[in-house]
Amino acid sequence: MADESLTASLRRPALFMDRDGVLNIDHGYIGTLDRFEWNDGAIDAVKFANDRGYFVFVVSNQSGVARGLFDEAAVRTVHRHMQNVLRGHGAHIDDIEYCPFHPEGTVPAYARTSDRRKPAPGMLLDIIKRWPVDVPASVMIGDKPTDMAAAKAAGIRGALYEGGNLLDFVKNVLG
Repeated sequence: MADESLTASLRRPALFMDRDGVLNIDHGYIGTLDRFEWNDGAIDAVKFANDRGYFVFVVSNQSGVARGLFDEAAVRTVHRHMQNVLRGHGAHIDDIEYCPFHPEGTVPAYARTSDRRKPAPGMLLDIIKRWPVDVPASVMIGDKPTDMAAAKAAGIRGALYEGGNLLDFVKNVLG
C-alpha cells in the first residue's frame, strides 16, 4: 500500500504529442535528418510543458519502416537528434514510442496490424503503465483523427493541431 501512495504522490500530467505534423513538418516519411524540420514554436512548446511540470511523450506511427523506406535505426537517429536539439534549449522529451508496423507493409517482419498503431491506444497505454501519469489531467496533441481516436481510447483528452505556432497552441491547450 505504501508503494501505491508513493506512486500516486508522484503522478503528474502528461503532454502526449504526435511527431510528424506536430513537432516537425510532415514532409512524408521522415527517415533522415535532412528531411526533419521543426514546426514553428515546437522546441519552445516542449520547454513550456517541461517548465509547467508536465511529462512530455512522443507517440508516432512510423509506417515507413514497414514500407521499407527506412529502418528502425533511422527512426532512432531522428529521435536522438530531436533530444539533442531540445537539450540545447533546456528542454527534453521524457519518453518516445513509435509503431513501425503497417498491415500493408512490404517488409514481412513489419507487415501486420498492431494495437500500438494509432488509432489504437497501445503506445499511450504502454507509457501510462511505465510512468506515473495523471491521466485525467493529461492531453494528446495530434494532427489527425487517428491521434484523437487513440487519445480517447486511452482516456486522454485530445487536441487537434491544425498548424500555426505550436507554442501558442500548447499554451492555449494547457492553460
